[in-house]
Amino acid sequence: MNETTVEPAMHLRRQMLEWISERPRTYSEVLEVWRTSCPRLSIWEDACIDGMIECEAGGDRIVTLSAKGRAFLSER
Repeated sequence: MNETTVEPAMHLRRQMLEWISERPRTYSEVLEVWRTSCPRLSIWEDACIDGMIECEAGGDRIVTLSAKGRAFLSER
């Protein structure tokens, strides 16, 4: 990411993590809302790569924040 996308991306990451932390979300629900094809704003993908998300295996896969994701929210 370049400097012009870092701040909006961090704001969107925080918004997504706060949204997930409100209640359990299904994998399909999260992808419907947060997945994007824009390579400059890959909020969902970057949060997964950075270890901020946990996703249960199985049918209605439940998405929650990892310890790293919770720490990110509490830092700011």
